Amino acid sequence: MNQFTKKFLASAMLGTLLAFSAHAATLNIHNGGDPQSLDPQKLSGDWENRIAGDIFEGLVTEDAKDNPIPGQAESWTISPDGKVYTFKLRDGIKWSDGQPVTAGDFVFAFQRLVDPKNAADYAYLQFTIKNAEKINKGEITDLNQLGVKAIDDKTLEITLENPTPYFINALMHYTAYPLPKHVVEAKGQDWVKIGNIVTNGPYKPTEWVPGSHVTTVKNDQWYGTKDLKIDGAKFFVLEDQEAALKRYRAGEFDILTDFPTDQYEWMKKNLPGQAHVAPFSGLYYYVVNSQKPPFSDKRVRQALSMAINREVIGPQILGTGELPAYSWVPPGTANYGEPAYVSWKDLPYKDKVAEAKKLLAEAGFGPDKPLHAVLSYNTNDNHKRIAVAIASMWKPLGVDVELVNAETKVHYDQMQRGQVEIGRAGWLADYNDPDNFLNLLVTGVQMNYGRWSNPDYDKMIKDGNAETDLKKRAEIFKKAEQLALDESAALPIYYYVSKNVVSPKVEGFVDNIQDIHRTRWLSMKE
Repeated sequence: MNQFTKKFLASAMLGTLLAFSAHAATLNIHNGGDPQSLDPQKLSGDWENRIAGDIFEGLVTEDAKDNPIPGQAESWTISPDGKVYTFKLRDGIKWSDGQPVTAGDFVFAFQRLVDPKNAADYAYLQFTIKNAEKINKGEITDLNQLGVKAIDDKTLEITLENPTPYFINALMHYTAYPLPKHVVEAKGQDWVKIGNIVTNGPYKPTEWVPGSHVTTVKNDQWYGTKDLKIDGAKFFVLEDQEAALKRYRAGEFDILTDFPTDQYEWMKKNLPGQAHVAPFSGLYYYVVNSQKPPFSDKRVRQALSMAINREVIGPQILGTGELPAYSWVPPGTANYGEPAYVSWKDLPYKDKVAEAKKLLAEAGFGPDKPLHAVLSYNTNDNHKRIAVAIASMWKPLGVDVELVNAETKVHYDQMQRGQVEIGRAGWLADYNDPDNFLNLLVTGVQMNYGRWSNPDYDKMIKDGNAETDLKKRAEIFKKAEQLALDESAALPIYYYVSKNVVSPKVEGFVDNIQDIHRTRWLSMKE
């Protein structure tokens, strides 16, 4: 081979490598909070869902608009009574280690989810499955009594307690992801460590540095790998919104999953088309510890709620136009119609404040005996801005507020333990149905951070979910919602809008009601 030929071949190879690297697209995502695990049954936040939904896939998954489409199941049938779903798995589906994904992996995962020993916070989301709740509460100890059966390796049968209009949507949630039985049984709690973990989604994790980032690459065993335009993603932990925006402007991030709202007008002018603000099925609210005096007095809770001037929060404090919330279930939720509202919704604000002062006086508080309250929120510029504003709204009532912030993981851990007096919370719909919001106030549910409890409410939620007539079901649910609002079980503040910033080089990003944007639907241009 002469020198010219060698040089020509070397040049051609270099060109090929450069072309490959130009197309090797890694998506850099500002993900907010620090994931507590990569185990789908140990998650609770949207920042964790972004990772989990890239590396795992359930029977059903979501398209770019968040509509349900076949995932690991290629098809399914529903029995005439609406209670038995039979899923046919795709041919050749595999875990990232090459082992087949079987119906038994789904049975194993659902049994592990409801097993009380696993203490999965979100197990209740699948209580519509036959015997799931009884097993989770220890009333049934035989896991094989759960209504999830493998007919054969490729056929899964799920039997429900009652016909459930949102069940297919609920299967998109990470509580319905399969688990690699062969790895979990071999490695125990260590199965999620890098080097051990195997996944069945479009991507697989290759690096996880707590407090910093999670890195993923294409899963070459996934059935649709050839269609993926993004080679992998890096999910960065960063709760400082200002710092995130600076890094985005410097080109370090391709997508921001939140931004400082006081920068919205600037971004509209200087980053045209990059800031995405869209309607969102979610609720921003404060919980009040109903087990702790004086917050156990509903007059105190109602006074605090009435004194929040919700009309100014979206347009003035945040600047992104969030709508004031006077209901627990956001308007527009499927299978519901118009939600219930607090009885004082349409009072002028000064009349609300006057009534709030009166209620606090009846409860024994006033200028001479101020109410001391600790308001906790997770670290975030926007949460701080709202907390400062609401504390100032409560001041004329004679409420002395101490503000406390903590990292997201710490904040929610304290809330679940009942260690917070008043706490900031948010709920993003897991499936489009009022049950998903109303369940948050049921006695004993892990996400009932304020620990409000009312047996009449609990019964109505149970009765509603046993009702097959959707109109009657909605009527029962609305009575339950009204009861919770009359008791000021929690303090709804505003209905969310999703807030993302997307680089012009990212294509395929579609705003949707649940703000879910899987990497598999995205592409990048140079």
